[in-house]
Amino acid sequence: MFMALPMTSSSVPVTDFPEISQLVPEAPAPGSITAINPRALDLAVKGYYNLKRQGLIRREGIVTLIDFDKPSVSERLYVIDIDNRKVLQSSLVAHGKGSGEILPTKFSNKPGSNKSSIGFYLTENTYNGKNGYSLVLKGLDRGINDKAAMRSIVIHGADYVSREYINIHGRLGRSRGCPALSMESYQQVIDLIKEGTCLFIYHTGRDYASRSGVLNPGTASRSVRSVNPA
Repeated sequence: MFMALPMTSSSVPVTDFPEISQLVPEAPAPGSITAINPRALDLAVKGYYNLKRQGLIRREGIVTLIDFDKPSVSERLYVIDIDNRKVLQSSLVAHGKGSGEILPTKFSNKPGSNKSSIGFYLTENTYNGKNGYSLVLKGLDRGINDKAAMRSIVIHGADYVSREYINIHGRLGRSRGCPALSMESYQQVIDLIKEGTCLFIYHTGRDYASRSGVLNPGTASRSVRSVNPA
């Protein structure tokens, strides 16, 4: 069954993103279709178009949404085909150990915090490092996630991201702040979104939407001053 995903028309003009009311996985496993949080989707699309207007998106048509309002036992990463209004892939994704246990509630831009950082990112190059094949992320929200490079926040695979780990521990393992993926899916996801696509990590707390320079480009300097640096 396909599930309708309503948008709030006040945020994204209909002319920018028509007929976004239905997003479905391209090849879902039976019973695995989950409605995307409409508020998270609304903000992801708005930010994507703001970045596109500024010429920052190098590979158009793809938005990756990570919904940290969901617990780690749920699939909460979605790779979305904007043009065809489809979810190309969904997967488990870990959050930082400093952000919480099953559900992340604390976020930070500070090096050494071991917390995840919410906000908008641009995917960059890939490399092979201590965690194997990895994808560099550039934080685009000043004062919120712009220290991602300094913190070595990247997408990589991890053996603590799996259904087997959940069955044993009741949750996923946690990273030092990176959005880590399963060993089965990370290479496919990285190759799908690398080299200049938009990625958005969502959480409802701390009034992010009003502070984001990406969502509010005309008030970026005011937003940065209001950010709690913790």
